Amino acid sequence: MRILIVLTSHSALGTTGLKTGFWVEEFTAPYYVLLDAGAVITIASPLGGQPPVDPKSELKEAQTNTTKRFYADLNAVDKVANTKKLSDIKIDDYDAVFYPGGHGPLWDLANDKYSIALIEGFYNTQKPIAFVCHAPAALVNVKAENGHPLVKGKKLTCFSNTEEEVVGLTKVVPFLLEDALKKLGAHYSKGADWSSYTEHDGLLITGQNPASSEAVAQLLLKTLLGKKEHKS
Repeated sequence: MRILIVLTSHSALGTTGLKTGFWVEEFTAPYYVLLDAGAVITIASPLGGQPPVDPKSELKEAQTNTTKRFYADLNAVDKVANTKKLSDIKIDDYDAVFYPGGHGPLWDLANDKYSIALIEGFYNTQKPIAFVCHAPAALVNVKAENGHPLVKGKKLTCFSNTEEEVVGLTKVVPFLLEDALKKLGAHYSKGADWSSYTEHDGLLITGQNPASSEAVAQLLLKTLLGKKEHKS
């Protein structure tokens, strides 16, 4: 299994003067689920190199077993520090793609032409695409082969409006992701705030928040292994 993980390159939290980026746990939990299952993982970002980390995801209360494992894993740390540029990625080299969240994707991955083309390419060649928390922002400008929004008519989830209110960023983010996806015709649903909740609609796998990141990776793995068994 060759899996691509795409991280944000955006570090500014709107005009607040604060920093954002990717949420560490939303990367580490899926990374180790997939790695431990034998996947070969490549990490990419729009700008390449070291992607910005959301400082709040580095706080003591945000740490988990997988984040601690990551900080002690020099090979993984080095891979994150040297991400490939999205513009250099070829879809044929991978079997699936995973997008961790953090607020960064709302600004860059939502509009990045290489990311949009990658997602369209993966989906149109029957390869699973997975997103957690704010990462479904990468879907807002993605089109299906018929020209409609890819998310139209699809069951999905993402970081909810109520969770955005709790973290106090409703007026800071460029758009409310839940609202944007609903406007595009997605069948949005959510679980309780901060609890693990996922949606799986064919090749599209989404998770609501950081607590959902491991479950999304497990669904991606199950989908990939199912495809492999079907082929054999």
